[in-house]
Amino acid sequence: KTERKKAEARCALLGRRPQLLVSARLWPQPLPAAGSVPSAGGEMSFFFRAASRPRSSQQDLVRSIKDSLLALDTKTGAKALEDVEKNIFTLRETLSGDGEVEPNQDHVLQIALEICKEGVLSLFVQNLPSLGWEGRKDLAHCWCILLRQKVDESHCCVQYIENHVDLLDFLVVCYKNLEVALNCGNMLRECIKYPSLAKYILESNSFELFFQYVELPNFDIASDALNTFKDLLTRHEDAVSEFLISHYEQFFELYKRLLTSDNYVTRRQSVKFLSEFLLEAPNAQIMKRYILEVRYLNIMMGLLK
Repeated sequence: KTERKKAEARCALLGRRPQLLVSARLWPQPLPAAGSVPSAGGEMSFFFRAASRPRSSQQDLVRSIKDSLLALDTKTGAKALEDVEKNIFTLRETLSGDGEVEPNQDHVLQIALEICKEGVLSLFVQNLPSLGWEGRKDLAHCWCILLRQKVDESHCCVQYIENHVDLLDFLVVCYKNLEVALNCGNMLRECIKYPSLAKYILESNSFELFFQYVELPNFDIASDALNTFKDLLTRHEDAVSEFLISHYEQFFELYKRLLTSDNYVTRRQSVKFLSEFLLEAPNAQIMKRYILEVRYLNIMMGLLK
């Protein structure tokens, strides 16, 4: 009260209204509500927070995915699996939108760069068999989107895979796993869209496995493997032509097994597919060489019976 009276007296001497001069600190301040943050110094603290440079939400998301994937092999694996699938679902929404909001392309590019920087693509492939059905589907969807991202006219994720080609071998071998075969097929076909990755698969030891996969007893997986096999031999004509010229004997000896298979569907599809890729313009010389060989001509005549 004494302080207030002194302030009022000074105001009277200056001819001013008290409420315009009295400092807020002279008045009693109300107590903050329960759970609220005191406002004193709020503007200043906000200024310092704004001046700092925190990690972006995209970096945080990639870091969360990486940490949860690394934790799958620990004792907290069950909890980590739940975290991984939640993070991958969030990644899917960020990359492709949620149906109402379109994805922010700048954020998508930043995520792609960060995923390559942190080596998360390798973790995706290595931990694919550990995920549940929904998690695998979301991961395969994210994989396809990430590979399409271009930074300075180059596909950063494709370049990462070029430097880690063992990921392609792993995806091919995963056709043997009934649970993840279709997911791996989807991811492989996205990789095959890029010449450098398709060329590697063609020339790798893993390529020969497709001659086994197309005859698997599981029809869905065999059909998916055949679709991947077709993409490998038709998508990049010049690269395929070079491969067939340099691996002629080896390739057609393996292909003969499909043409003489006990499975009628396999024989029929193999003949149809053979005509498709041999009739492509870059393969004209290969086709002439093939039809002039008596051993292969006999197989064709036998299939006409």
